[in-house]
Amino acid sequence: MTCDADWMKRQHRNRRRDIVAKAKTAEPRAPFIQRNLATFNVLSEAGLEQIEANADHILAETGMDFHDDLEILDIFAEAGCDVAGTRVRFAPGFCRRTITAMAPVQFMQHARNPSNNVRLGGDATVLCPSWGPPFVHDLKRGRRYASFQDFTDLVKLHHSLPWLHHSGGVVCEPVDLPANKRHLDMLYAHIRYSDRPFMGAFIGAERAGHAIDMARILFGADFMADNAVLYCVSNTNAPLVMDSHMSGALKTYARAGQPVACTPWVLTGAMSPTTVAGTLAQVLAETMAAMTLVQLIAPGAPCLMGSFASTMSMKSGAPTFGTPEAGLMVLAAGQLARRLGVPFHTVGTLSSSKLPDAQSQQEAAWGLMMSMFAGANLINHATGWLEGGLVTSFEKTVIDHDLCGKVARFFDGIDMSENAQAMEAIAATGPGQHFLGSAHTQANFMSALFRPWTPDDNSFEQWHAAGGLDAATRASAIWKERLANYEDPGLDPDIDAELQDYIACRKAEQPDRDYF
Repeated sequence: MTCDADWMKRQHRNRRRDIVAKAKTAEPRAPFIQRNLATFNVLSEAGLEQIEANADHILAETGMDFHDDLEILDIFAEAGCDVAGTRVRFAPGFCRRTITAMAPVQFMQHARNPSNNVRLGGDATVLCPSWGPPFVHDLKRGRRYASFQDFTDLVKLHHSLPWLHHSGGVVCEPVDLPANKRHLDMLYAHIRYSDRPFMGAFIGAERAGHAIDMARILFGADFMADNAVLYCVSNTNAPLVMDSHMSGALKTYARAGQPVACTPWVLTGAMSPTTVAGTLAQVLAETMAAMTLVQLIAPGAPCLMGSFASTMSMKSGAPTFGTPEAGLMVLAAGQLARRLGVPFHTVGTLSSSKLPDAQSQQEAAWGLMMSMFAGANLINHATGWLEGGLVTSFEKTVIDHDLCGKVARFFDGIDMSENAQAMEAIAATGPGQHFLGSAHTQANFMSALFRPWTPDDNSFEQWHAAGGLDAATRASAIWKERLANYEDPGLDPDIDAELQDYIACRKAEQPDRDYF
């Protein structure tokens, strides 16, 4: 029995090494996905026109509230909009004309490593990690409040994953830091531990200004004046409200020429009508009002149509993901964005599951594929999201990352090069023979077929002898190895010192608070 146990332990160790080795054979990094497959349309021309007409009706008759920001109300009034108190109403067609006349169709977001610059618009898709959860989860330590150590570990892990393209923003909420200052530490972590593009601080004008100041230190004020180097998401408070925190950040980024994804955040039946068509009209109305504001503040500033529209359980009131209706909403929203002529921002591998299990991956795969077929240009929450956005999971990050790689390969389409047609290989091999030893197979086996990291494709006997590991356990071994072998991209010492001085000065300006 002892010998058998020792043998099993050795097999288990060997299998862990195999898992890690598999993860090391990554495909070459691409800065973003270039989609070579067509988008999938779910609305006819008549259906699109009806949704657009309904959105115009909402904006003209009901209007949208912009709270606690007199400057924004003045901006709308000067543009000829009907302003009464905090309510703004727009003449039919005004928002669409403003957006299509001024907003760019596509643009680049620059990274400090130029090879990681991303294109936003057209047939490009950028994949970002999860955003905002106050909790993290891994198999060993379980579910817990996130710390700044977790935050930096996730930034480093994401930096090491080849099928992600963006460092993201609040990859988890480091609750061990003061709430009113932690944005400075999070921004620094993205700058210091990754050389990919990153998001700015979203809550309020002051924090947005801090992000812009830090980006100017990193990129130089002259470069930033002419280029997008940050990314902001301004959510509406559905239905039909934008608060001063979101509008304050929107104003600040727009004036600095930095992109704003204007994103209604809705759950059908609570924050929007329970029907798909009604929700789409409201989403389009809210995002057009916000994008119009961007263009009135800074004509030509980059902006994106955003949509975070999902369903909710009519039995419990809990958010639900991976549903048919959510798929229809994102596909239709993609069509509406293309008609507006602006890039499209949406979400990916969302799940209400509590663990990286079958439910989480069914919902994740559905959500990511629908967003890809919708022609999304930036997909937030492409990895790691659990429990309706309350948790970032280290294991699900790795499993979702496999999904990211698969969709990237799928949307490459079919290679029709002479090598891929393999006519010489077929002729040389002939009837009744196999291709395992052919020169063509030897030349192409590493690149012809996508190789995900987490699946086990051995026989039952091999899998059992190696410890009978499930996908989450295999993913656990991978993220730990990737983090252990993280390669620091480095940062110019003078820039680093200037950033740290800036952060210290901003922190000294006010006492710590445990609220925003």
